Amino acid sequence: MKVVIAGAGSVGSSIARELLSNNHDILLIDQKPEVIGRSGLKGARWLIGDACEITTLRDAKLEEADVVVSATGDDKVNLVVSLLAKSEFGVGRTVGRVNNPKNDWMFDDSWGVDVAVNTPRLMTALVEEAVEVGDLVRLLTLQTGVASIVEFTVPHDSALIGSTLGTVDWPQDATVVAILRDDAPITPSADDVIEANDELFFVTTIAAEQELRSVLLARPAGAAAGDGSADRA
Repeated sequence: MKVVIAGAGSVGSSIARELLSNNHDILLIDQKPEVIGRSGLKGARWLIGDACEITTLRDAKLEEADVVVSATGDDKVNLVVSLLAKSEFGVGRTVGRVNNPKNDWMFDDSWGVDVAVNTPRLMTALVEEAVEVGDLVRLLTLQTGVASIVEFTVPHDSALIGSTLGTVDWPQDATVVAILRDDAPITPSADDVIEANDELFFVTTIAAEQELRSVLLARPAGAAAGDGSADRA
């Protein structure tokens, strides 16, 4: 897969390093020649120039790219690169880094962004995931305002424990795509039994998140809120 990454800072370099380890063809675009030496990236190709300029993107042969990643520290640049990649070069998939959460609403298909990665929101979500077992955490927004990837860590008192995935009445617009159990990923099937501490990952529409939350947070039979059982113990 040919991937073009605009911005060779810490984020862009980290993405490139991971993709290179998986044998993808990587081209990085940056305005500063010195980033080549300090990046430590072996096997990557480089283009020094302004990624917002059509001439630079032509030199990068963007029309041949499978994916364009806009990973600079400037949201305006990331939006322009994504828009040009889509509108001028017909790139099939674009990923845009959102630096300021206030700009998140702009990173959608009207600006040519297929996937918006809001780094501060993602970091917050990961923190919440660690401290809020039993709540639904949005990890990533796909095509802003349409779909998302969410995670739910099954608490010890969950009504879902012991149920198979196929017997749970999931919302129509939510799909279990992975289970993480004891640090090992599992490809889900209808026969998989849900266990305490399982991390369930879903792709869901934004509109279906609340319904999904209701299913995940359903209380076990006989555990109605405010029944005072804890006080009588």
